[in-house]
Amino acid sequence: MTGVIEQLLASRGLTELALRQAFFSPDYEQSKHDPFLLPDMSKAVDRLLKAKQKGELVYIYGDYDIDGLTATTLLLEAFEAFGIKAKAFIPNRFTDGYGLSKAAMRLLAERKAKLVVTVDCGSLSHGEIELANQLGMDVIVTDHHTVADTMPSAVATINPKRTDHKYPFIDLAGVGVAFKLVQALQQKTDGLPLGQEKWLLDLVALGTVCDVVQLLDENRTNVFWGLRVMSKTRRHGIKALAHVAGLELDKVNARSLGFVLGPHLNAAGRIETAQLSLDLLVATDPLKAVEVAYKLRELNLARRSDQQSIAKQAMEQAEQFAADKVLVLSHPDWSHGIIGIVAAKVQESLYKPTFVLQELGEQSKGSARSFGDFSAVDAIRSADPLIIKGGGHKFAAGVTLKTTNIPAFRKALNDFYLKQNLQGQSSYFEPKADVTVGDLGELTDEVVQVVRQLEPYGHGNPEPVFYLPRAIISRRQLLGKDSTHLKLDATDSNGKLWQFIGFGMAEKYKFNVGDEVCMWFKLIENEWRGVRRLEGQIVKISDYV
Repeated sequence: MTGVIEQLLASRGLTELALRQAFFSPDYEQSKHDPFLLPDMSKAVDRLLKAKQKGELVYIYGDYDIDGLTATTLLLEAFEAFGIKAKAFIPNRFTDGYGLSKAAMRLLAERKAKLVVTVDCGSLSHGEIELANQLGMDVIVTDHHTVADTMPSAVATINPKRTDHKYPFIDLAGVGVAFKLVQALQQKTDGLPLGQEKWLLDLVALGTVCDVVQLLDENRTNVFWGLRVMSKTRRHGIKALAHVAGLELDKVNARSLGFVLGPHLNAAGRIETAQLSLDLLVATDPLKAVEVAYKLRELNLARRSDQQSIAKQAMEQAEQFAADKVLVLSHPDWSHGIIGIVAAKVQESLYKPTFVLQELGEQSKGSARSFGDFSAVDAIRSADPLIIKGGGHKFAAGVTLKTTNIPAFRKALNDFYLKQNLQGQSSYFEPKADVTVGDLGELTDEVVQVVRQLEPYGHGNPEPVFYLPRAIISRRQLLGKDSTHLKLDATDSNGKLWQFIGFGMAEKYKFNVGDEVCMWFKLIENEWRGVRRLEGQIVKISDYV
C-alpha cells in the first residue's frame, strides 16, 4: 500500500485493518443499534399497536423538507405493511409555518384522527400537542431537533437529542428516527418481515444526506446500503425524477442525492407546496410520476432564479453591516421559502454566521446558518425575549419575531457572539488536506479506488483533499457561458502535467502562466470519447512561498 493511501486512511482514523474493512463495507446488522434504547420507544410501539388493534386512523404529520418528506413516505409504506390505518398531512410553509400548528391540530381532529405521529418536528410543540390532547388525539413525536428541558404532553417523544437517552449515536436525521420506529415495530408485530425494511433505505439515504447529518456510524451504514437500494429502486417517482434531472441511478452517489434529487424535491415546498414532492415519492402510476417530476423541474428552475436574485441583494445589504460578527439581513420581498439557502451562500462567501429574514408585515420569519463553534440555536435562545418562536440545530435554525425587533435582535446576537470569545472561526473554512503530494504521479488508480471506497461523502466524512505544495501554471482558460469557471494546466516539481478545474473561481484566482502556486484539490475522473483521465477540482490556490 502506497504512502499516499496510508496518509489518506490515517487522516480518517482508519489505522487498523478491522476498522478499514468495517468502514469500506459496513455491516447492516452489526451497525444497527437497538431501537428500544431510544427514549419512549416502547410507549410509542404500544400506542401504535393499540391503534392497529382498534382500527384507529393515524395521521403522520410530516415536514416540508426532504428529511420530513422521506420520513413521511417511509412511515406510510411501513404502516400499511403493518396493517396500521394511516394518512399523511404535510404543512404548507407559507400558511402553516414550521412544525405543528394549532390550526392543523383542529383540522386533523375534524378528520377523525385518533393518533398523530410527527416526523422531523414536534419536540418543542408543547402548546400544539396539549391542544391535540384536548381534542381527543394522542401524539407520538419522532424528531431529532433540539429539545427543551421538559418534554411535551405526548404519549412518546422519541428524540436522540434528549439528555435521558441511552442511544449510542445521537446524530440521526428525522428519517433515521422514523426508521428506528419501524425496526422497533418489526420486533413486536407482523407485516414487515425482518430484512424487508431494507427496501426503505433509499428513503433513509435521501433524507439523511439532504439533512446534512454526520455520515458516520449508523448513518453511514444506512446511506451506504441505501444508495445500492436506490440504484435499483422500485419507486416510480424517483425513477421519473432521475430521468428528468438527467441522473443515472446506476451511478448514484451521495452527491447525486444532495445536489440533484434533493433540490428538485425541496423546490416544491419552497415555491408552492411540498405535497407535490410527497405525491411523487408515493406515486404508483408511472405516467403521473413523470408529470409531477417535470413540474418539480420547473419549480427548481424558478427556485434557482429567485435564489440568485435574493442572494445578490443580501450580499449588497451585508455591506451595511460589515463590522458585525453575525449578519442579520431582511427584506419584505425575500421569500422565506428560499432564504435558508441564501443564508448558507452568504455565510460561505463572508465567513460569518448569517440570519436572513422575510419581513411579513408585523412579523418576520427567517433562517439561520452557522459554523464552527457558534451555535445558531443557542444564539436564538439568548435573544428569547425578542422572538416569538425559534429552534433547530447548531448549524441551521429558524426564527420568527416582530419586524420592529429586528435591530434589537441583530444587536443581541452580536453581543452573544462577543461573549463567546471565539477564536479562529474563519479557519473552519480553510481546506484541511488529507494528503500532501509531492509528485502527481503518486495519484494512481489504486488511490482512486480507495477514494471510491471511502464514499459516501458528506458531513463528518468529507471528500478527501490533496495538497500539492508547488505547481507551475502552464496554461489558463476561462470556461462556461459567462466565463465563470477556471481551467488550469499545471506541472509539479518533476514536470508531471495535470489539468485542474475551479468551478466559479475565475474571478477569485487571477494566477497566470508561469506563476508558482500551492494547490489544494479533490480528485475527479474525466472521461471523454472513451479516454479516462484524472484531474484536480480546485479547492484553493495560494502563492508558492
